[in-house]
Amino acid sequence: MAQNVNPLVSASTTDTKTDEETHSHSQDNHSVTKRLQKELMELMINTDKSVSAFPEGESLFKWIGTISGPKGTVYEDLTFKLCLEFPHSYPFSAPVVKFITSIFHPNIDQLGNICLDILKEKWSALYDVRTILLSIQSLLGEPNNDSPMNAQAAVLWPDKVEMRHRVLAEHKKSESQ
Repeated sequence: MAQNVNPLVSASTTDTKTDEETHSHSQDNHSVTKRLQKELMELMINTDKSVSAFPEGESLFKWIGTISGPKGTVYEDLTFKLCLEFPHSYPFSAPVVKFITSIFHPNIDQLGNICLDILKEKWSALYDVRTILLSIQSLLGEPNNDSPMNAQAAVLWPDKVEMRHRVLAEHKKSESQ
């Protein structure tokens, strides 16, 4: 039966499918872009200045976020930068979020990777950039010491004086780079 298939017809069918897939991918990107533009506008009009984020350069798929350390924690009066990279399947897939600023924390490793369930298995399309940043800000004051990425920080966590000393040293290291 394969002998009776016209290769020209077969090729054009394949080309059409590729065009449809490209068009569909383009529509997906458009809806992601629209969603990210909406989230950016919401962040810009929000009066809470403890978290913020803006696209880095021309692409809406990579943002730089900032978080102020929560009051009453060892991170108070410090500001942290993060990188947010959005997949083309956003908001159905979580963005990749990493700290740019060095931070000493039980749930954040030396490369800035964050152990937070809403960025992994508990992700929901209902979350937005602001929710992500507020959740990370909350994690700073309330780590999950049962599942540390930085065991040394988890051990030091109960000692607020020593923890603050290490946090400041790490933050200072980041500022000098």
